[in-house]
Amino acid sequence: MGRALADQFDVCRQTFAEADAALGEPLSDLIFNGPADRLTLTEITQPAILTMSVAVYRLLEQRGITPAFVAGHSLGEYSAHVAAGTLQFADAVRLVRNRGRYMQEATPVGSGAMAAIIGLDEAAVQAACREAAQGDVVSPANLNGAGQVVIAGSAAAVARASERAKALGAKRAIPLPVSAPFHCALMKPAELRLTPELRAVPSRDPRIPVVANVDAQPKTTAAASIEALIQQVASPVRWEDVVRRLASEGVTRYVEVGPGKALSGMIKRIVTGATIHNVEGPEDLAALEGVS
Repeated sequence: MGRALADQFDVCRQTFAEADAALGEPLSDLIFNGPADRLTLTEITQPAILTMSVAVYRLLEQRGITPAFVAGHSLGEYSAHVAAGTLQFADAVRLVRNRGRYMQEATPVGSGAMAAIIGLDEAAVQAACREAAQGDVVSPANLNGAGQVVIAGSAAAVARASERAKALGAKRAIPLPVSAPFHCALMKPAELRLTPELRAVPSRDPRIPVVANVDAQPKTTAAASIEALIQQVASPVRWEDVVRRLASEGVTRYVEVGPGKALSGMIKRIVTGATIHNVEGPEDLAALEGVS
């Protein structure tokens, strides 16, 4: 991941080196070479994806491609705030390493779970969670649009809610291979640990509006941006609402930066007729010739 970018472009190579310096360890070596079991630890995955995304963003910016709005899904909201100048990159790398650690430590390993509910709207998924909770935590965690809602909570409650959702008409309930139940009330301990760090970090008013996960509203001040990042830890990611807000602001072209194409697929299902690009490596740049 990212090796070809670092080999070909100074700005990308410098971004990976900056992340290494910020963390005091060779994150770039893990990103380029693995091993996979280390790279998939949440406290490594989060700064790795942030670094990769910022490397691509800086390359695009260098080539004259600048956004009118930015947004990110969960961790990606930190990348968006680096792009907008709210957070310095080195600070963000350290924050998300801790964010990953605190999220992992919020619940005992194996006690939480997440599942993707396919083919059921938010209200019906909410009902399935309420009916299946039985005193445990289970709730919508990612509202991804087009009939995909990810739920999170205690493992037993997620299993019960998955079965209830299928009884209410869901096409499928797919258990997700995650290390913790993100974006639900079980993450409150992580939120409490991260809050003082987020409030202490130097921040500026974003130079580009950042549409937040927690309420799909554009954040234009440092204070509002930080509060949205705090609330985000234990609140659902309202991605469908984020994309619809971007579309309502007149956005017609979306560029997903960093590893994978998950967001591109979601946007395609939410907004018909949108122009969507994904930039993960040098081979993806040709499609953006002439874009500004």
